[in-house]
Amino acid sequence: MAKYSIKHDKKYLQLLARSFPTAQQASAEIINMEAILHLPKGTEHFLADIHGEHQAFLHVLKNASGSIKRKVNELYGSKMTLQEKRDFCTLIYYPERKLDILKAQESDLDAWYFTTIERLVAVCREVSSKYTRSKVRKMLPADFSYIIEELLHESPSDKNKADYVHVIINTIISTGCADEFIIAISNVIQKLTIDRLHILGDIFDRGPGAHIILDKLMTYHDWDIQWGNHDILWMGAAAGNPACICNVIRLSLRYANLPTLEDGYGINMMPLATFAMEAYHDDPCTVFLPNFIGKESDDEKFTLLTAKMHKAITVMQFKAEAQIIKRHPEWAMSDRTVLDFIDYSAGTITLDGTTYPLRTCHFPTVDPADPTAFTDEEALLMRRLCHSFKVSEKLHRHIQAILRHGSMYAVCNDNLLYHGAVPLNEDGSLKEVTVRDAKYSGKELLDAINRIIRTAFQREADADEKQFARDYFLYLWCGADSPLFNKSRMTTFERYFIDDKATHHEEKGNYFKLRDNADVVDKILDAFGVTGEHRHIINGHVPVHVASGENPIKAGGRLMVIDGGFSMPYHKETGIAGYTLVYHSRGFQLVQHEPFKSTEDAIRSGVDIKSTTQIVEMSSHRMLVADTDTGRAMKEKIDDLKELLYAYRHGWIKES
Repeated sequence: MAKYSIKHDKKYLQLLARSFPTAQQASAEIINMEAILHLPKGTEHFLADIHGEHQAFLHVLKNASGSIKRKVNELYGSKMTLQEKRDFCTLIYYPERKLDILKAQESDLDAWYFTTIERLVAVCREVSSKYTRSKVRKMLPADFSYIIEELLHESPSDKNKADYVHVIINTIISTGCADEFIIAISNVIQKLTIDRLHILGDIFDRGPGAHIILDKLMTYHDWDIQWGNHDILWMGAAAGNPACICNVIRLSLRYANLPTLEDGYGINMMPLATFAMEAYHDDPCTVFLPNFIGKESDDEKFTLLTAKMHKAITVMQFKAEAQIIKRHPEWAMSDRTVLDFIDYSAGTITLDGTTYPLRTCHFPTVDPADPTAFTDEEALLMRRLCHSFKVSEKLHRHIQAILRHGSMYAVCNDNLLYHGAVPLNEDGSLKEVTVRDAKYSGKELLDAINRIIRTAFQREADADEKQFARDYFLYLWCGADSPLFNKSRMTTFERYFIDDKATHHEEKGNYFKLRDNADVVDKILDAFGVTGEHRHIINGHVPVHVASGENPIKAGGRLMVIDGGFSMPYHKETGIAGYTLVYHSRGFQLVQHEPFKSTEDAIRSGVDIKSTTQIVEMSSHRMLVADTDTGRAMKEKIDDLKELLYAYRHGWIKES
């Protein structure tokens, strides 16, 4: 036992004694934690770039990227037919909706109930085996807590308890509680299969259900998020940045995705619709027709109105961005005040010394003498839109959750997690980036950005600092040295208005050119203080082009990219529908998913997402809690408690 030092430790140990006022209580806690250290490590689940695809996200969450199916196969591989296993797994994923379908197929319902409950208890026992009884108990529903706990810890194979277990199950059935019990234990299985969920950014944009995803996360037992560029865009909109608000609306219109804005967050689009119909009444807005991927529409009036709204907000976006950029010459983004470079009489634009014809030069709200100024009507509309974002209670509740659970990066169990990039020089060294008169690189840069983001939402913050923080969301969205963008420029204007595809190119930063270099990845890991023999970077942001042969495992296994294209518009580009990563006590498994058809199809037919599992790295020994961050913290606490025990036994601190 470590020798106790009154001089350095007494005050701390006196504080610790408030939680453990007797030697017996300190001893009991030491025994408890020493035992926990030898349990298997809990399973971590990594997802990135969900982009509002709520149905696929919720399904992957429910099936734990195939983990539940694997448990069922291990337990009942040859004892159930393939269809029975499909139906059984779907019951675990969607118990409320699958129950009626399965019950309608059964002639002897009581026998089916008994077998199903017995099997569910066996699966629950399997997924709960790596946790303490106390932790499992906390995840049990109040109505069935005692019953589930009894069934989990009493095996029907024990002759002395077989009748006891059978009577419990039969009584659940005879009292008419079977349906409620099946729903309850299925939800417990889902919770216990995954110990912790990591979201590596980009919940928002493109898909229709970002608000549904966040509603689910708000009730999830343990999750964190490393902010992505699309999350930052919405955070900036909620903070009142007009350029971010315009970008959020533009992307929603581009992908015909107004439900998130209107139904999810109550953002009133009527003022924009009215303005667009007046300002662009004679403009077909052909370039701005929405992308109806996965949700084709034959409503011509709706399509035309969406296109007009799309163009109106896009022009306002270019103005709002230019106004902020001009306030911050230190960002070196003057080339992005694009409306200043148009020859409105000739219908051309000059960029980097080259003049290009525009697809259209119909800008009825732009004054060539002052191109980036809002008209009176645009200024009024902008105030109304800002107000709508400001008063959306649900949006701000979701943004607060993202702030509480999130950060620019996280280090967890020897893994460095972030969404996008760490700015690098050409030689792979960490690039210094200037932020408000100070230079930062690597970890210090992301820490500084973290502080700035939080400043935007602090009521007591200095007005000047808060204004800068609000503006800075735009730089994080499209600035060259932003860790969330890390490209030469964002060519939104060029993609809309210039045919020459050479102008559409966005040169990737050095991080994306060098992240397959093991030495470079090691330098980044060193800079963030990540140690361990099997340390990794896990990130998303740029979809992996599997169809072109790109490998998501880079730098000799040190870096894993898990953005495989959850979002439907990416499916043709990537060839798949996303990656997820599972890190359990045996090692890492990367799961490649095919497109998800629909929740209805999964429930009705038992069709799961077709997934391919790739073994990334398996441990030579089964990892225990002792091998994790939690375990290391426990070991420190055990040492402290041993010192407290020593102090009690030698009379330096009195027991209460």
